[in-house]
Amino acid sequence: LPLALAAALAAAAVAAGQSPLQRRVVRDVLEYFHGRSNVHFLFKERELDGLIEREDPSGTFVQLRLGLAQTTCRKRAPQRHCRVLESRRKPICLACYKFDTGDVPKVLDKYHNCGPSHHLAAKEIRQRDEAECRAVEEAGRGGDTPYLPGMFAFSRGLPA
Repeated sequence: LPLALAAALAAAAVAAGQSPLQRRVVRDVLEYFHGRSNVHFLFKERELDGLIEREDPSGTFVQLRLGLAQTTCRKRAPQRHCRVLESRRKPICLACYKFDTGDVPKVLDKYHNCGPSHHLAAKEIRQRDEAECRAVEEAGRGGDTPYLPGMFAFSRGLPA
């Protein structure tokens, strides 16, 4: 019981230091992970690291690594008090999100990759993740911005 209490307090302390966009990414990653067909148990946030949050004129880029821990609760029948199983799977999810600059930020682009920690450490996967995250960070800049009405004005001269 003291170990579970310490884990809950640590998770609460981590959540307290997160920006609203970071908390939104964590919620979205958990939802994505639990939506996978091969996941049968609920997972809880174990740790958060590799946190990057950068703003530029096109929006805010958030990147993080979310460590998860398997609980005793099944995904189909969630309960209030789910105990973390220490000896079970502890996947890590890499998430990269780009939000626009609106009052209620919309997701411009995103990338997730969840798997065992040794899986994400493989060189080829790490290189692909880095490339995908760079592409997400570039979303909203330059040529890939969506056309909005009134963004351009054209006039056509009449024949003389």
